[in-house]
Amino acid sequence: MRARESKGKDQGPGLVWLGGFKSDMIGSKAMALDAWAEWQGRACLRFDYSGHGESGGDFKDGTIGRWLAEAVAVYLKFCQGPQVLIGSSMGGWLALLLARRLHELKDAAPQFAPLAGMVLIAPAVDFTEELMWKQFSDAIKREIEDKGFWTRPSDYSPEGYPVTRQLIEEGRNHLLMGGLIEPGCPVHILQGVQDPDVPWRHAVELVSRFSRDDVVLTLIKDGDHRLSRPEDIERLLNAVAEF
Repeated sequence: MRARESKGKDQGPGLVWLGGFKSDMIGSKAMALDAWAEWQGRACLRFDYSGHGESGGDFKDGTIGRWLAEAVAVYLKFCQGPQVLIGSSMGGWLALLLARRLHELKDAAPQFAPLAGMVLIAPAVDFTEELMWKQFSDAIKREIEDKGFWTRPSDYSPEGYPVTRQLIEEGRNHLLMGGLIEPGCPVHILQGVQDPDVPWRHAVELVSRFSRDDVVLTLIKDGDHRLSRPEDIERLLNAVAEF
């Protein structure tokens, strides 16, 4: 697992980037955040989950639980002082799971860095179940069960990416949408209405699950899933600057 940390000058909460499924820490949004943090004198931490980007490991071995454990380990090792979690797509789900795990660890590790806020970009919460398994045809489900994986076509990768049986089954241990969600900090969600991967109604449903009132949902009428256009990145930086 590879991580990159930019030291800040105590000019505000640090930033922690949590990327999406099959993405990496050198994407346009992550790099824009890193540059902005340097300009603002704030720390910024980016890393690649195992099987992603510069990290070792086979992507097929990845699960939500494994990537969550890596996120927790990186956070506890590198973060000092208040932090803002920025989670994109799958990273939005992992951000909420990380917040829950930090709350569970509070008594055992009282010195861990607290959360100052959270910015979620097209958060794919519970995507293995709600946006994958429940949407798959019977034929795809049979292929996953019999073969162990199915290669899903992707606009972002010419070879597609594997959806494994263990990803689906292990993901059921981390579902959040069935109950109340306590993030432990204010949350700002950015969601494109034209997103073909995470429907905007999924974000609306997510908002209804939060147990606190300081949650803002910004719907971008012409926005897609990536939200990486210059105007989208400006919205992202403005949302982060709120904390």
